[in-house]
Amino acid sequence: MTVTGAALVACDLAQPTTPSQNPRTRPIDAVETQLRPTSQASAELRSYLVQVQAAQLSQGLLREDGGGPDTPFTADMVARNFERIVFYNEYDTALQGRGGESPLRRWTKPVRVAAIFGQSVPPSQRAGDKDAIRDYARRLGRVADHPVVNSANPNFIVIVASEDDRSDALDAAAARIPGISRAGLNALRNLPRDTYCAVAAFASASNTNTYMAAVAIIRAENPSLLRLSCIHEEMAQGLGLANDSRAARPSIFNDDDEFALLTKHDELLLKMLYDDRLKPGMTAAQAAPLTRILARELINGPL
Repeated sequence: MTVTGAALVACDLAQPTTPSQNPRTRPIDAVETQLRPTSQASAELRSYLVQVQAAQLSQGLLREDGGGPDTPFTADMVARNFERIVFYNEYDTALQGRGGESPLRRWTKPVRVAAIFGQSVPPSQRAGDKDAIRDYARRLGRVADHPVVNSANPNFIVIVASEDDRSDALDAAAARIPGISRAGLNALRNLPRDTYCAVAAFASASNTNTYMAAVAIIRAENPSLLRLSCIHEEMAQGLGLANDSRAARPSIFNDDDEFALLTKHDELLLKMLYDDRLKPGMTAAQAAPLTRILARELINGPL
């Protein structure tokens, strides 16, 4: 799920403009190093999410293979999926109703990633998630051909926190990114039980189609594969692939949960999003002729 926000001017950020959360049937710092005891609510949520992951795996969902002969796609399919995923918002700014049509939004400056862990997250889980976030940031940068780096001075923070410490971790994130207020992250504080992760991306006030900051929240109660799938989806959505589409396959940008991890199809969408021929602020209609050319070049080679 993705929430996008408008407005960073002289370090002033407005509310997110394109919300995204991940409901499913998305240097490293800790808020504190001393572990916090787990509450009953968090323990019950963890048990529920373990059952969710087990049920999905038993149905052949959460695939990690990226697709294969059973998931063919053409250049025209990629272009159509790109239009639906890039030019529409998944949620409104309150993470409630469906979002509407949106111009193309992406980062123009380097994306600097760091992670914050809640007090209740054990060291072994922190270590694994730290590596996953670091490695995936590097992959996203390579695919997009845009700087996505791990940094002690972040503008994109990935939070892994439980029901018990999510609010504290969000406050810590607000303190790390100039211009983001605690209130600006309120949409991420009270997540529905079936929302496993979410991201809020904030745009510049001088150019509301250019991202300047983002905060992703991953439920620490998620079991390992669900947690990794959240990292993959929310970080990619925070770069501008903000919507989901039931037609997208093989893709993580589809609420059917068939795929857990970023696929080759999804990498093509990211390459297209950061192609210099497309510009922030373009509408779907303006970009349509170019997106079809880009998709055909990526699948069939230069025209």
